[in-house]
Amino acid sequence: APSRVFAFRDARWAPDPVLAPSAAVRSPQPAPLVIDNGSFQTRAGWACPDPSVPAEPLLRFRSLAARSRGARGGAGAETQVGNDLGSPEPLRWLLRSPFDRNVPVQLELQELLLDHVFQRLGVSSQGCVDHPIVLTEAVCNPLYSRQMMSELLFECYQVPKVSYGVDSLYSFYHNRRQNWPCSGLVISSGYQCTHILPVLEGRLDARNCKRINLGGCQAAVYLQRLLQLKYPGHFAAITLSRMEEILHEHSYIAQDYTEELQKWRCPEYYENNVHKMQLPFSNKLLGSTVASEEKQEKRQQQLRRLQELNARRREEKLQLDQERLDRLLYVQELLEDGQMDQFHKALVELNMDSAEELQSYINKLSVSVEQTKQKILQSEVNIEVDVVDSKPETPDLDPLGSEQSLEDVESINEFEPLFAEEQPEVEKPVAAVQPVFNLAEYHQLFLGTERIRAPEIVFQPSLIGEDQAGIAETMQYVLERYSKEQQAILVQNVFLTGGNTMYPGLKARIQKELLEMRPFQSSFQVGLASSPVLDAWYGARDWAVEHMSREEGWISRKDYEEKGGEYLKEHCASNVYVPIRLPKQAPRAAEAPSRASGAGNPGEQA
Repeated sequence: APSRVFAFRDARWAPDPVLAPSAAVRSPQPAPLVIDNGSFQTRAGWACPDPSVPAEPLLRFRSLAARSRGARGGAGAETQVGNDLGSPEPLRWLLRSPFDRNVPVQLELQELLLDHVFQRLGVSSQGCVDHPIVLTEAVCNPLYSRQMMSELLFECYQVPKVSYGVDSLYSFYHNRRQNWPCSGLVISSGYQCTHILPVLEGRLDARNCKRINLGGCQAAVYLQRLLQLKYPGHFAAITLSRMEEILHEHSYIAQDYTEELQKWRCPEYYENNVHKMQLPFSNKLLGSTVASEEKQEKRQQQLRRLQELNARRREEKLQLDQERLDRLLYVQELLEDGQMDQFHKALVELNMDSAEELQSYINKLSVSVEQTKQKILQSEVNIEVDVVDSKPETPDLDPLGSEQSLEDVESINEFEPLFAEEQPEVEKPVAAVQPVFNLAEYHQLFLGTERIRAPEIVFQPSLIGEDQAGIAETMQYVLERYSKEQQAILVQNVFLTGGNTMYPGLKARIQKELLEMRPFQSSFQVGLASSPVLDAWYGARDWAVEHMSREEGWISRKDYEEKGGEYLKEHCASNVYVPIRLPKQAPRAAEAPSRASGAGNPGEQA
């Protein structure tokens, strides 16, 4: 198919409305509130079996916050969250996220996101949130991050109970519920990180999990750098939001990267597969009807205004200098008349020390006054010359006059054969040789190999200078930590989830990599989540509906107060809880006799 031109959508985010919750989420008991707390996007909704409550996230917004520009901490300061921002690009340098990689560390920003969720979902309880909370967290989440999150939920929002789970395991649970518990190898690639998670009999094997610090964010930044180097004239127009749009809609994973690059070297393949992205531009330059005479007249008017402004400033400066010079000359006359008392008083008022300093200032001001007068005279002359030159001149068509001699005419006729060949070229119209400039084509970005180079970084991090292993090497490393029997079980259920796994060709690439690393004639199965972006929320909702009346997986307020904020109740989609083990201190009773014996022999210590 021939190459097509695609326009950027540059869609603006619509503010989230304040939703009125259904009565089913309050009775017979408060329904759990499911929040997929992702580093790219936050998704929230109710986990209620009642059919009147939508079984889908009611809120979806970017996990970003920004303080309004004009406030600067004043009384009118306003912080906007998520879709209320409208568009991230005008506020790019003001945007803040609670996440460092995929771990929430800025809890004051996390509180803003949770406030937005509770307000827009219509949580009407006074002073607290009396709904159980199901919240996703990072794989092997640090205990400090979970402690701060639990403290925020229990102390600030007074929630009755909370459950933590891993988003990719919720997605795996949602897609494999019929065969649960099952084993498999989960490959989760999101906005900031990519994880390889082995699952054995429905439980995460946390000891053999591996993380790659690359995701959709790094791919967007890499693509932005590539295109800004390729099109330096459109540096500002190549924004991160547009790069994310290119990644989502125009990029794909090459099954064999080197072979695909060789295909792109063929001109015919390039013409058939290149995608042309149209940047916005204005036609005013092409459709301008302003004549050159009008432009020249505007320039002349601007020049006259500047000249008048400069002349006014010079006159004001001349007047001030003249007044100061007259004052100094008056003081000098006091010295010449012998009025020494008045002369010294005048010097003190002028902040001068001696008559020599007074004379020096008089000389400088005299020179400055003369120079300013000369400039004023010169500017008046220039204005008169400009007025005279601006008059249209009638060209003299006969500079030789009628007194041209016959010999001069004959001498000119002798050179006519030499110029005869050039006369037809001079008579050609000028418009025929002027090149036509296509402004629309100038504002197009040609996407060739960039379509595969940006997504390839998760397989080859060295493309952007990262000293990490790619998905294939990390997957092989994880599999080699198990026995051959366990490896055969894991590869029978390789599961892809996360927003960064939606590239066309990713499933085929994983199959190719597994085919190369697995033994001859061994079998494996690779599956993609039904909805890689939303399945984490759907899985969390399924788990919350099934365990709504159970104690398994829920951390109550009593557990929080007794065991601390880092406490975690494990379940099928959760992390493994590793409590803090403090080293035992040596008993101080044994140290007391040694200190007493040392104190009783000061001579030996000396």
